[in-house]
Amino acid sequence: MFRKFSINMWRNLLSPTNTNSISKVAPTLKEIVNTSRKYWKTPHPRLISTSNINSMFVQTQETPNPNSLKFLPGVKVLENGQTIDFPKAQDAYCSPLAKLLFRIDGVKSVFLGPDFITITKADEEVEWKIIKPEIFATVMDFFASNLPVLNEAKPNSDTQINDNDDETVQMIKELLDTRIRPTVQEDGGDIIFMGYDDGVVKLKMQGSCSSCPSSVVTLKNGVQNMLQFYIPEVVAVEQVTDASDDLSEKVFEEIDSKIKQKTGET
Repeated sequence: MFRKFSINMWRNLLSPTNTNSISKVAPTLKEIVNTSRKYWKTPHPRLISTSNINSMFVQTQETPNPNSLKFLPGVKVLENGQTIDFPKAQDAYCSPLAKLLFRIDGVKSVFLGPDFITITKADEEVEWKIIKPEIFATVMDFFASNLPVLNEAKPNSDTQINDNDDETVQMIKELLDTRIRPTVQEDGGDIIFMGYDDGVVKLKMQGSCSSCPSSVVTLKNGVQNMLQFYIPEVVAVEQVTDASDDLSEKVFEEIDSKIKQKTGET
């Protein structure tokens, strides 16, 4: 029978002095992510290009998602640990930076992290070599303008521990914040806590993770295994999608089907 940890004992368990010994027996998300990259034959993150126009040094880094690229402007984008997702242009009304990036033809979504910007392009037909120079210019011009990154929107605060959270939810949030989200953010995305019910943890993938072919492997084999290792009450992890995302996908499939019928495809 597992003994239930208090939240203070849980924090001590995840402290830097203890994580080294724990990692010898516990699965690490980094190992799972690396394994999923091998499975999907996706590369490890590496810097692939830079631009230093106007004395600003912007680097780009590959992500496991071939349609997403991580841009590192070398300056603070959001506060430490904060992220915010703009899956559609309509969502960017509260961010001057995101609005400018959505004006670039071929940009599908924008995701902001503490020190990075993840751009997801529309599809494989959009070439990075075509849109990257415009993204570089937009990012550098924006930060030279001293405009705020966000006007009204508030970054994700899903893992903030609230007074009404029970002990299991507190431990889930603590683990997400300390062991899982930092690794996922390295790949240009984030995992958002959406709820916990009857042993099922509901999470939402954002940024490069939302449409990445290896995201399901990471979620099930990585996140679920780690949560179950530390928190025996967790029986499963489920991915949550927005109703608007499901509707958009359905509309797209219907349009695609009509086009194929007109062109005689089956």
